[in-house]
Amino acid sequence: MRGVFSTKIDPTYDDLPEQRYHFPRTYLRQAEATIGDWIVYYEPRRTGAADTVIGGRQAYFAVAKVAGVRPDLNLRDHFYADVSDYLEFDRAVPFREGAHYFESALRREDGGTSKGAFGRAVRNVPDSEFDLILAAGFAPLVDSDAVRGADDTSLPVGFADEPAIFDRPIIERLTRRPFRDAAFAVAVKRAYADTCALTGLKITNGGGRTEAQAAHIRPVEHSGPDSVRNGMALSATAHWMFDRGLVSVGEDLTILTAKAAAPEALSRLLLPGGRIRPPARPEWRPHPQFLHWHREHVFKG
Repeated sequence: MRGVFSTKIDPTYDDLPEQRYHFPRTYLRQAEATIGDWIVYYEPRRTGAADTVIGGRQAYFAVAKVAGVRPDLNLRDHFYADVSDYLEFDRAVPFREGAHYFESALRREDGGTSKGAFGRAVRNVPDSEFDLILAAGFAPLVDSDAVRGADDTSLPVGFADEPAIFDRPIIERLTRRPFRDAAFAVAVKRAYADTCALTGLKITNGGGRTEAQAAHIRPVEHSGPDSVRNGMALSATAHWMFDRGLVSVGEDLTILTAKAAAPEALSRLLLPGGRIRPPARPEWRPHPQFLHWHREHVFKG
């Protein structure tokens, strides 16, 4: 059964959405129902543990597959859902667009939002509603004609209330490398505004295509997730140097250079000030865990 897992920018629980989701026993039955199936992550309005901390997108932002559920051995009555195949949407999908709620259970009969249903951090959803969320999240990669159905003005443009309309094309693509590479590139380059994080350069060719490439910090072949937090937008030259360990990034986002292996002119290519140009949104900035892996396993410094 498909599901929705809510997680904050500054989570109260021990969440690392690319790998695991932490939750209390209250949601055990709903979480176990998703084992072997897909979930989407939802970012609520509150971004931290304090009730006064608000500013979350109130949007679905990524998809992942639940591999299993296990108890937290250090905290009684708490559990972890381990996930794989994490992939961020190309656009965050608000829980409601116009009069349409992507989760029908969130809508009261009078058309308002059900706060009780919204308060549940783990929710199961019908396949048809789940597919609509995916189609909206990956809209830049989906042929709009392929997802447009009957004329229904209560739905967002390009969507129809017909469960068979997608024939699961997006679900089938989620584990395929070409689709994942394309989605990862769109998400990372958007987060960095098509600008190289190491050099600060934004070069656009005559056709309007930017030179920036989406680089994994921890490579996919070494279990790196397709997460914006595991990526940086880099120019072709910077990407080559990063993959070969000539440069890396510290936890404080300082640029590190391999003095013995890097060319002498390298410093002139990098941003003055010695720090990368990070994304504006904090939830898109490189995660310390992935940066640590690169320094330990790739960096030649």
